[in-house]
Amino acid sequence: MRTLSHAATVMLLAFCAAAPAQAQTAIDAASDFARSMDGLTSMDSVGLPNDTFISALESDAEAGRPLALWQLGSMYENGEGVDKDPVKAFGYYSQIAIQHADTAPRGLEADIVARSFVKLGDYFREGAPEVGLKQDPGEYHRMLLHAASYFGDAEAQYRVGLLYQQEDGLGVSPTLSARWLQSAANKGHCLAQAALGDLLFNGMDTYPPRAAEGLMWLNVAHETCLGTSDQAIAEEILNRAISVASPEDRAAAHAMANMSVEIGIEF
Repeated sequence: MRTLSHAATVMLLAFCAAAPAQAQTAIDAASDFARSMDGLTSMDSVGLPNDTFISALESDAEAGRPLALWQLGSMYENGEGVDKDPVKAFGYYSQIAIQHADTAPRGLEADIVARSFVKLGDYFREGAPEVGLKQDPGEYHRMLLHAASYFGDAEAQYRVGLLYQQEDGLGVSPTLSARWLQSAANKGHCLAQAALGDLLFNGMDTYPPRAAEGLMWLNVAHETCLGTSDQAIAEEILNRAISVASPEDRAAAHAMANMSVEIGIEF
């Protein structure tokens, strides 16, 4: 079984390396791999993971391999091929975070570890009585900040950016919010692009609006979000801005979007 389990991880890593970089993280690739394999190493005839594949993943998980731990955590969280079990899911995500918190911040496994911190943050944000956790905003913030700062995870950076717009988050700081949102936006996170555009277009408190730059980012977000579940949100924010934007701001935003160099915004 050890040989089979190690082979499963090796194949997962190979699949991740071969996946289109612009479309997938290591997490996406691992999930697609698990869905696409057939035979004794993965899915049965109705598309559910069979016992042999699950045993292989469990053996790799015992060895502490993040890809296997993540796959099992996701399966138990969502009831994919196994009965839902939030306790087991939390345990697998926790194991990744505890054992790999200081793993190299770049590479295939870094995506897995970073998103595990985000997952754990969600447990603390919402509370999880079934695993004995109460809501703990401070712990949620700590998990997000580690994923955002050490690993540079775009989802975590996006959430941190939003927390700097909330008194009950990390405190209102439009400058810090814009910096975190731009970091995620530059990685192609479409909702971060939309949130950054919204902040720049409208301004906040003593932070003056920069309408043309905001509108440029909203247009970028609209393109990035096309065909995703976030498309409607990006379109709503863009349409709201367009309805009040001046012709001059629209023209300036269009010119910025057509620049061939990456736009660096100083905050």
